[in-house]
Parts: sequence; structure tokens; C-alpha cells
Amino acid sequence: MTQSPIRTRREGAILEVTLDRPKANAIDLATSRIMGDTFAAFRDDPDLRVAIVTGAGEKFFSPGWDLKAAADGDAVDGNYGVGGFGGLQELLNLNKPVIAAVNGIACGGGLELAISADMILAADHATFALPEIRSGTVADAASIKLPKRIPYHVAMELLLTGRWFDAQEGHRWGLINEVVPADQLMDRAWELARLIASGPPLVYAAIKEVVRDAEDSKFQDALNRVTQSKLPTVEKLYRSEDQLEGARAFAEKRDPVWKGR
Repeated sequence: MTQSPIRTRREGAILEVTLDRPKANAIDLATSRIMGDTFAAFRDDPDLRVAIVTGAGEKFFSPGWDLKAAADGDAVDGNYGVGGFGGLQELLNLNKPVIAAVNGIACGGGLELAISADMILAADHATFALPEIRSGTVADAASIKLPKRIPYHVAMELLLTGRWFDAQEGHRWGLINEVVPADQLMDRAWELARLIASGPPLVYAAIKEVVRDAEDSKFQDALNRVTQSKLPTVEKLYRSEDQLEGARAFAEKRDPVWKGR
């Protein structure tokens, strides 16, 4: 029986998803579809609140697209699954936080997978690149997202040259939240995940939908949709028990107990 390229670990409201496809954690069509199904199940499970995505081993997070599989007939424009390439980039209504714990090389589609997360932690030896330019193709998702994540001219340099950069530089440009020693990466990711999991899930959902909705909107238009409760997650939040609980806990000077309803 073929080993699954994805390993999962669940603890309470946290799901850890590990890409484990030796030798480099490259992603072929079948792996991408499994990742999409995994993250869709995370999205739809009311008992899960936050996910961590990482790679197996210490050398590779992921180099992205499996070129060997492509050479054997895996079409680049094939069926990547419900969430698009890597399961995250095009997954609709993912209103739960995702943390990328980058444990090694993240290049091409691997870097695109990382920047599809909401926060990025990186081991101090991790390196990054968008080398598609050297193979005569375009890093499509990165071309859309990266200039919105870091300064435009820096993003364009990385896209146009394909050069490598380290975790420290990524942190300097604001692409990476934290750089930690490799042997502390997963401990730190779980520490952050537990902190988030203890918070108000309905608020997190509203934040993610507001940010996503506002990305290409004028400020006032986006704000009007929020204040007029035209976004489903905001409407649910404003009518929830958790909203009342937050106010009561504040008045009673105690920690709130979030129920997600």
C-alpha cells in the first residue's frame, strides 16, 4: 500500500498538516488533491479552529510543482483539487487561521503555498526563491500575491530574477513573522496555534472574510459591507452568544469562554 503524502496530527482544536513526500516534498496532482481535501475537511469541521502546515524533514518545506511527475505526464494545467495547487490557494470560504511552519527550502509553488497561509514562521536555515523565470514560466500565484505582501520593488526583483533569499531577509521585508532555531520551529508553531485556538473563532472568521472582501475594494465600500452586516461571518458574529459573552466577561473582569456560536 502506497504511503499517503500527507500526515495529520490533531490536538484539540488544532490540526497539523505535514507534507511528507520524499525526497523533497514536491507536489504532484494527486498530492495537491489530497491536500485540498484535507484543508476542506479542516474548514468544515466545527471543532477545529487553526491549522499548521509544514514539511517533513529538515531540508525541504516544498519545492512546489513536481517536475519529474510532469515529465511523466502530470499536466501542469491538470486538476489540482478543491483548493487549487497545494490545497490552500483557491479554497473558498476558509475562515480559519492557518500557520505555515517553513522547515527548509520553500521555492516556486512551495513559497506560494507558504504565502497562502495567514502567518509564516521559518527555521533559521530556511531559504526561499521563485525560480520559475529560469524555466521559462510564470509564478502565477506569487505574481498576484507577493507585491501585496512586501514592497513592490522587492517583490518584482524576486519575481524577475528568481534569486534566493534567506529567512532573515524575508523577515526584514515583512514576509515572515518570526525566524526561530530549527529545533524550536514546531514548538513555536504549536505555541502560537494554541494561543489562537483559545481565542474567539467567530471573530477570526469575520476578520478573514473582511480582509478577503476588502482586498480589491475601496475603503468606504468595504466598511459599508461590514457595518451593514452584508458579510455572512460578520452577521453571524453580531448575532452570536460569543458577542454577548465577550461583553459580559469584560464587565465581570474575567476571561471569556468562547463557544463558537
